[in-house]
Amino acid sequence: MESTMVGVLPSQAISKLLSEKIIDSPQPIERNQIQPASLDLRLGNVAWRVRASFLTGKDKNVSDWLNEFEMHQIDMSEGAVLEKGCVYLVPILEQLRLTKNLSAVANAKSSTGRLDLLTRIIINKGTEFDRIPAGYEGQLFVEICPRSFSVLVRPGMRLNQIRFRYGQSILSDEQLIEVHKKEKLIDNEPKIDQGLGFSVDLKPKKGSLVGYQAKPHTGIIDLDKINAYKREDFWQEVHSTNGRIILDPDAFYILVSKEAVHIPPAYAAEMAPYIAMVGEFRVHYAGFFDPGFGNANAGGLGSRGVLEVRCHEAPFALEHGQIVGRLVYEKMEEIPIELYGENINSNYQGQGLKLSKHFI
Repeated sequence: MESTMVGVLPSQAISKLLSEKIIDSPQPIERNQIQPASLDLRLGNVAWRVRASFLTGKDKNVSDWLNEFEMHQIDMSEGAVLEKGCVYLVPILEQLRLTKNLSAVANAKSSTGRLDLLTRIIINKGTEFDRIPAGYEGQLFVEICPRSFSVLVRPGMRLNQIRFRYGQSILSDEQLIEVHKKEKLIDNEPKIDQGLGFSVDLKPKKGSLVGYQAKPHTGIIDLDKINAYKREDFWQEVHSTNGRIILDPDAFYILVSKEAVHIPPAYAAEMAPYIAMVGEFRVHYAGFFDPGFGNANAGGLGSRGVLEVRCHEAPFALEHGQIVGRLVYEKMEEIPIELYGENINSNYQGQGLKLSKHFI
């Protein structure tokens, strides 16, 4: 039966994986961890400060690397500050026993990326970040590197999410064009090349505010505190009156896409960086877009994508309408019982230019 299935698993199939102990945890999974096409992953009780980021490689386990790279161990039970510019490793509570035709891919949650927290899942004998091959059995770990702000974390916090899939279900450009004709994926003429092109909006309909730039010397952000921090204490506004901004090297920006995007219920999508040849900047954090994002039935009416952009090497002039990322669409194995934003508390349905939920 399984071998005929292709596509990303919806919430009801994830629930089945839990009941079959394909996903397991020493602490019961909470119902609201299950999203329309993904499962939120929870932090464990300890963190290790490590000398550098690493991939285990096909012959080694995480424990082998910790023997050499651990600087100190931190008990997170009362909360722990992870400092900007340092690299930490934290075990994930959820463990996997994937079948031979079931693979998984992980990603930072929206709020994680918007805080410029680099978080990547690593596994034993792994050769890629955030990719869990079919048949993997064992523990997951998350590497956390705060880039702009020091953060306070606790066990059980959810910085990452994981998506499960049977086979390979990414839509070709030809299939994407056909879906757009039927479902209107974007509110203007689509630019389709290995996915749906996303461009930056630097000509707002009202005013001149086009984005935010992270301030360099700020206080700590407690990730549990929602609507708790003054925006101006952590971000400076970026304005433009001519459809252009100049990005500072290694500064972090929150911008917004020109396009309003729609993910139909039978599909899921992932943000991927645009090809590197277009310049010395990139959309910094890939992200999952769940079925129903921007869907009128779930309160979206086309939602614009928030872009997390970092420029490298040299100052870079970014122009209105310049393509900065692409959305790769995949088929769902089945339509989820609940769509993104529909009976699920979402901070980001119908979004425009929006910082993470921690700021007012």
